Order: sequence, then C-alpha cells, then structure tokens
Amino acid sequence: MLDRFKNFWQGVMLAPIVNLLIRLGVSPDAVTLVGTIGVCAGALVFFPQGMLLTGVLVITLFVFSDMIDGAMARKSGRVSVFGNFFDSTLDRFGDAAIFGGLALYFANSGDSKVHLGVALYCLVMGSVTSYARAKAESLGMDAKGGLAERADRLVAVLVLTGVGAIFGTDLLCKVVLWVLAFASTYTVVFRILKVRRQALVIDADNAV
Repeated sequence: MLDRFKNFWQGVMLAPIVNLLIRLGVSPDAVTLVGTIGVCAGALVFFPQGMLLTGVLVITLFVFSDMIDGAMARKSGRVSVFGNFFDSTLDRFGDAAIFGGLALYFANSGDSKVHLGVALYCLVMGSVTSYARAKAESLGMDAKGGLAERADRLVAVLVLTGVGAIFGTDLLCKVVLWVLAFASTYTVVFRILKVRRQALVIDADNAV
C-alpha cells in the first residue's frame, strides 16, 4: 500500500522538484545527506522541547528527500552501489533520531519513564529489524516479512504523534510506541526463525 503512495508522489507531486534539482546539477547523494540532517534536526531539536507537531512537520518535509534522491538517481542515470549503501546507512541515523528525540521528550517531561524506555526499545529494535534482513541477505538468504517494515514504522509514528499533538495530547504517541515495540519484536523473531529454517537446509546440504 505504501509503495502506491510512494509511486504517486514520485511520479506526480515531486517530479518538478526532481527535474529542477537535476538541472541544477545537484547530486542524489547530496539530497540524501541534507534530508538526513533535516530529519535529525527536526527530531532532536523540537521533540525534546515538547514541540511534537513542529517536529513532525519538519521531519515530514525532509522525509520526502528519501523519495527525491532515488527518483533523481534513476532519471539522471546515476544509480550506483554506493548511493544505495549511503541512502540505507543514513536512513538508520534518521530513524534513530526520531525515536531518540521522543525518548528525550519523555525524559524531559518527567512523567513517563516507562515510555522513555519504550521509545528507546523501539530505537534499538528498529535497527535490529533492518540488520537482521541485511545480514541474512549478505549470507544469501531471505529475511523479508514481518509486521514492522521501515516505512510502516515511520508513517505510523509520525502520523499518530502529529495528530495527537494537534489535539494537545501525547496519548497517541504513547500508543503507537507500544504497538511498534510489539510489531518490531514480532518482526525480529519472525526473521530469525525464517533464516533459521533456510540455514538448517543449507547446513544439511553442506553436510552431505
């Protein structure tokens, strides 16, 4: 479902921006870097101050760079192995900043050490989720699947945190953190078991 929205934005809404940046000679990697800096700044500057809606709006603005850089690379013929690596690596910084910023928000508000812990748990599990898939693929196995792909986590936490902030509450933020904590845990366990099944077959074949 999210891919359909992504294709719509890339093909219709963001196309003029993509074309302009290409004409200006801006590289896709530069867009990736600026977007990541913007996401990190939005999360780590505004969230700890309790400015959840402002943080969400700033982050959302820069998140679009994640769609722009890929579209630029494809349209300009500058798709590269390094670009793929660079984009994926910087994505981890952005994700960590979002959940880290929320953790700082709960730490500064002083009213919810539990949700401070849940936010930190989501930060860690988001990285583990991505690492499990990347490591499996480096070993020639498939670890796709689960409940909490990166795009799902990002959309859920931003939308619900932003909507809650509009109504002056962080309740929806707390709820989505619990949901993501469960979904990430399930996803990691799912991927471990999926890889284990494949690994047992490979090990059995090698033992013959």
